[in-house]
Order: sequence, then structure tokens, then C-alpha cells
Amino acid sequence: MKKTAIAPANIAFIKYWGKKDEVLRLPSNGSISMNLSGLTTTTTVEFSKSYKKDLVTIDGLVKADEEKRVIEHLDRIRNMAGIFQKAKVVSLNSFPASTGLSSSASGFAALTLSAASAAGLNLSERNLSILARLASGSACRSIPSGFVEWLEGTDNNSSYAVSLHPPDFWNIVDIVVIVSREKKEVPTSAGQKYASTSPFFPVRLSRINDKINQIKTFMKEKNFLRFGELVEAEALEMHAIMLTSQLPLIYWQPETLLIMKAVQNWRKDGLLVYFTVNTGQDIHLICEKEFIKRVKTKLKKIKEVKNIIVNYTAEGAKNIGRHLF
Repeated sequence: MKKTAIAPANIAFIKYWGKKDEVLRLPSNGSISMNLSGLTTTTTVEFSKSYKKDLVTIDGLVKADEEKRVIEHLDRIRNMAGIFQKAKVVSLNSFPASTGLSSSASGFAALTLSAASAAGLNLSERNLSILARLASGSACRSIPSGFVEWLEGTDNNSSYAVSLHPPDFWNIVDIVVIVSREKKEVPTSAGQKYASTSPFFPVRLSRINDKINQIKTFMKEKNFLRFGELVEAEALEMHAIMLTSQLPLIYWQPETLLIMKAVQNWRKDGLLVYFTVNTGQDIHLICEKEFIKRVKTKLKKIKEVKNIIVNYTAEGAKNIGRHLF
């Protein structure tokens, strides 16, 4: 059977960094995120007796390291479904992959849904989220819709993502500023392993649940000022852990810092916008819809900006009828 799914990347407002179980990809802490309408992965999966081996193409290329992770996930799904056929997988991203824009989240969420459906599995949203987490932690957040919480959990069945609010709950947008299309040197999955080596990591974990409760309150109240302040401070705190780990991880480029400082100066002029950064050089700007035009106008004057992608809050992973092959 052939199935195709589309899934969004997500941006975490309260982030997770570090795992307490590498095999199950259980996070060291819970997190809060928003699904992004303009950063999506579309994946078609077909299981068939005619395939002698698994065939995996991502953005028109066969990538050995990513192919290995995809086949491992296909094996999980085959075991669950009790099938043995090999599969053909074709996946397309709408944005640059491996630059810190969470392509693994959208990619493995789309793969999870399309492969599970093609294998004849009818899984609940919770079980799809659990299954996606086993392939890529943040992929579990791309299964539910809108604004999402990833519950930390203590075992495989208790760590999954749930929708806090639907996509139309709040009129905030995420403006992705692409400053480089170069692939980052240290993948997120590798960098996570160093989190506990930072002397500040225990301090972060001691405060993280309070921050999760705070951000949920600010979201419920739609208090954008307090929300934005916390989102920006959280991004800087996570990168402080990276910078002080052994091995130090420096994901930012000079252009990243340029945008950060510009955003802080724009706020002095009354433009209410905040930044957040994942594990890469590209940067996310969070503002309310009324400020989109002003933010884009300012960004277009910065020669280092390669591209701008405006994201509204999106639905989670879903099956579609248009196949890629």
C-alpha cells in the first residue's frame, strides 16, 4: 500500500536539550512548541514485494547517514505491523535541511504517519507521537496540531506530545530568517549527548518546570510581552549550556548575532518582536500578525539575509492524497 503524509517543523518556546534515555529518546525535560505552516516535509511510503531492498530518497538525493535512520524507523513499523516487505520512501522538504530548522522533526513525523498508514496500522495521535519520538525526539511535537506540549515522561508510554491550543488560538507568527544554507557541523542528536557536561545543566533542569508553567500561563492570557521575554531568554539559556559543554557547541554564525542585536534594537523603537534559535545558524523571529510587514521591511534591508519564511500556527501531521511517485 502507498500513503503520503505532510508534517510541519516546529519551534520550541521552552526547549529540551539533553536526554535521560538515548535509546528511547526520553528528554531531560518537557517542552512547549508551535507547529510552523511554512516549514513542511512531504513523504510518500510504499511497501511492496517488488522491492528487493529499501529505497530512500530525500530532496532528490540518497543520503547514507539519513537513510540508515529512516530504515531503522521502517523496521520499527514493520515489526509493529507484522509485515516484511521492503519500502520505497521519497521525501521532500520545503526548506533547507540540517541547518537548525527542525527538518528531522517534520521529516520523521511525516515518515511515521505515512509509513504506519502504508503498513495498515491505525494508531492514535498519542501512539503516533510516541512512535515518532523513537526516531527523532522533536518529531513527536509535529504530530498534534497547533501549540503543543511534549510531556517529559518516565518511560516509553508516558513521553509524548499533546495539543495545548488549536492553530487559530493566538495570532502570533514565526518569521524564519535564513542566513546560511550550509549544513551544521554537529547534528542535534550528537550535540545533545554533551548537555550534561555543562556545569550549568543541573541549574537549568531545576528551573525548567517553572518556566513551562509560566509560558503556559502567558499563552493562555495571550500576554505577548511576558511571553516574548521568556522565549528569548530561554533560547539564550539553552545555547549557554551548549557553549559551556565539553565539547563546546557554537551553532551561531556572525549573521545570527547580527539579527539578534538588530531585533533588540528594533524593540527600543517600539517594534515588539523577539528571537529564538534552535541548534543552527538560522533564526526565528516571533511577533504578532500586525507587525509582519514592519519586520519583513527591516529584514529586507539586511544584505546577510538569504530568505524570509513567514509561518503561521499549523496543523499537525496528516495524510494527503497527492503522492510523490
